Amino acid sequence: MSTVLYPSPIFGPVHSRRLGVSLGINLLPADGKVCTFDCIYCECGFNADRRPTQPMPTRDEVSRALEARLKAMQQEGPTPDVLTFAGNGEPTANPQFPEIIDDTLRLRNQYFPQAKVSVLSNATQILKPPVREALLRVDNNILKLDTVSPAYINKVDRPTGHYNLEAIIEGLKWFHGHVIIQTIFMHGHHADNTSDDFVVPWLEAIKQIAPQQVMIYTIDRETPDLLLRKATHEELDQICARVQAAGIPCQASY
Repeated sequence: MSTVLYPSPIFGPVHSRRLGVSLGINLLPADGKVCTFDCIYCECGFNADRRPTQPMPTRDEVSRALEARLKAMQQEGPTPDVLTFAGNGEPTANPQFPEIIDDTLRLRNQYFPQAKVSVLSNATQILKPPVREALLRVDNNILKLDTVSPAYINKVDRPTGHYNLEAIIEGLKWFHGHVIIQTIFMHGHHADNTSDDFVVPWLEAIKQIAPQQVMIYTIDRETPDLLLRKATHEELDQICARVQAAGIPCQASY
């Protein structure tokens, strides 16, 4: 299995299919994975195979490392399009996440005010007011909703704790449009959410959430479940067109 782990607290910049030149901010340990999901498609591998021994980076460690990298990029390039919270699991699981967001916005404004701050999250923590309010402050609040089927979520996203789908959808509505929904479509013996049985109810939930944008994508790197397969260009294009027909901007990444 050639799944990957990211350095902590800063990695990249990398070129993102969806976001451009992206400087990564990893709020999880560098030697393992901490996530409230255990997705069968996660490029970081299964949780049980990636138990960390190091602690999460602190607010001070993140701030100092981020400022040093931004200073270097200001002098040597490249210019970042986005500062992206991603990495080895769920960024909002770091207990200092709200304070780190404040520090990041301050440093962004100081060094690269044109860059966007993005958070890639599985949305499991959005019912916590401090997390929700921090997500409101970032430019790109990108939250996962792979399906509205609890059975599919339990087989594919595999929450590690209590997960109430209806409450999560209500939480997504709470952002009043300041949210980008991210959904992965794929095929496999455990997973296939490309059919109308999945797309139609998912699209109805998307309409209720009324996000500023929807990002749909498929597998790009090796997954811990080796039997998964990419959704086709045609399938993603058809789903994207249905979202757009509902009046919601949609971007497909292949």
